[in-house]
Amino acid sequence: MPQPDVQTDPGAAPIDQPTRVRAGFSLTFDVPYPTPMLFVVQPQDRLGATGTRQRLLDQRPLGVAAGIHTYTDTHGNLVWRTLAQPGEFTIGHDLIAEVTRRPDPVLPNLRKHLVEELPDEAITYLLPSRYVDSDLVSNEAWTRFGNVRGGWAQVQAICDFLQDECVYGSGSNSSTTARQALDSKRAVCRDFAHMGVAFCRALNIPARYVCGYLPDIEFDSGNVPMDFHAWFEAYLDGEWRTFDARHNVPRIGRVLIAQGRDASDVAFATTFGSARLTNMIVWADETDEAMTLDDPPKPRF
Repeated sequence: MPQPDVQTDPGAAPIDQPTRVRAGFSLTFDVPYPTPMLFVVQPQDRLGATGTRQRLLDQRPLGVAAGIHTYTDTHGNLVWRTLAQPGEFTIGHDLIAEVTRRPDPVLPNLRKHLVEELPDEAITYLLPSRYVDSDLVSNEAWTRFGNVRGGWAQVQAICDFLQDECVYGSGSNSSTTARQALDSKRAVCRDFAHMGVAFCRALNIPARYVCGYLPDIEFDSGNVPMDFHAWFEAYLDGEWRTFDARHNVPRIGRVLIAQGRDASDVAFATTFGSARLTNMIVWADETDEAMTLDDPPKPRF
């Protein structure tokens, strides 16, 4: 089981001290005719289950983001809605969020609820969904993890298995399900999240898909380009808990954008027409307090 990082650098910021993350994106589409579009890309102020706090300090719209309509969906996510006009259409934002500098909590003694104990709102996260075909991994889930004692231990065993079983890399597409990704043994972060959620639901642990920004704070991502990131949350001992089967180590600086049953609920862009994505840039980096939103963003390609 991965353990929390122990801070040994005397010059490093205290882990209980909040940090600021500068994050954002820019998407450009080729739009042949007026096209309705939805975007799930906006972080919100949140209080986490373990007392962690996320505050959006400031935001600068990019492109047409200044004039869009917003609404809140059934999962509590903020959705941008617009009608893209023909031609080159660019949308995005550049923001600063304040989040905890403590790594993801590791709480190995957390228990698993009996189904009859679960709150009503958690039940939907036990059921199969578009990309989480948990009914197709049920037998394997109980064979591999059914004898693991403890809720946290079961979910951690799932993450350990996926880390050993699957290679990070392209091979899936926007229609790939958890079962298909597991069979292929190749996965990107979206697939790792779907597979983790599928195994949890098969074991009667409510689980939901989460997307957001994840900067490389005290972590070397190598040559992997920055992108939106996906992880998952499991409902254990009365709260939603963070797990990341893609990295499988506690990470620092997550900026949560949205959560839902699977990626279909939180797709960063949905187009009702034939608009074609031609360019995508995402950035997420720890920043000092002297930096302001007047500075140009520094995206990583």
